[in-house]
Amino acid sequence: MEQKIILETERLFLREMNTDDYDALYKVLADQDIMQHYPYVFDEERVRGWIERNMNRYHDNGFGLWAVCLKDTGEMIGDCGLTLQNIEGEMLPEIGYHIRADQQRKGYAKEAAAAVRDWAFANTDYPALYSYCKYTNIGSYKTAESIGMHFEKEYPDPDNEITHVSVIFRGV
Repeated sequence: MEQKIILETERLFLREMNTDDYDALYKVLADQDIMQHYPYVFDEERVRGWIERNMNRYHDNGFGLWAVCLKDTGEMIGDCGLTLQNIEGEMLPEIGYHIRADQQRKGYAKEAAAAVRDWAFANTDYPALYSYCKYTNIGSYKTAESIGMHFEKEYPDPDNEITHVSVIFRGV
């Protein structure tokens, strides 16, 4: 399947995901440790739905979560991108990321998220970008902070108990 590359960084490229990415993405989204702060661990149907939703987002919005791939091997190690998410009742642009367990703590999430931040400010009119997660997901909000985001608020949420929200404003 054709690979449409969206972004390149020093060590990564981000491209549109496709149905061929199922096995690689399953290793990320079906991992109990990675998804411990998520409302559920993904099964086969949810992983296939995730890919399909992102493929629809590319068409509908011009963006979505993209496949994060190592430049030196082309291997997909996770996803990162921009989606519109319901954050306390408002649809807001959110930078999200998931990196396979054996590739964590190498700076890949930060590298990919920073590239998505720059892409979003260059290619959209959004005045701010957000990242949200369950309040216990310290790794996720530390990654958000590492790309210049700062704590905005926490609020009660039936999926996350308490949702932690970080934000960065255009031009900051």
